Amino acid sequence: QVQLVESGGGLVQPGGSLRLSCAASGSISNIYNMGWYRQFPGKQRELVATITRGGSTNYADSVKGRFTISRDNAKNTVYLQMNSLKPEDTAVYYCNFRTILASTYWGQGTQVTVSS
Repeated sequence: QVQLVESGGGLVQPGGSLRLSCAASGSISNIYNMGWYRQFPGKQRELVATITRGGSTNYADSVKGRFTISRDNAKNTVYLQMNSLKPEDTAVYYCNFRTILASTYWGQGTQVTVSS
């Protein structure tokens, strides 16, 4: 059974940085898309960033220039480097893997809180 395990969330001051990681445990192959989403209280989950197997990236306008997504295909791991964090970035962050056979996996979520 495949599980996505996230790490790296926490409390940080405005202007600070955090790095999220998400690794797959169990047998998973042919991962095409990896991504990060976030959810604010009472809101639907929204896209933060995605990266294809070939390295093409896509970012939400609100994080462009501040967040960087990267992946290690050999380790089935995706990262999100978050710089210049703002209080409005406070949310639960979820990683997402999609395979070429259209299977989708979600992480359990990690809380990111930006506050002084």
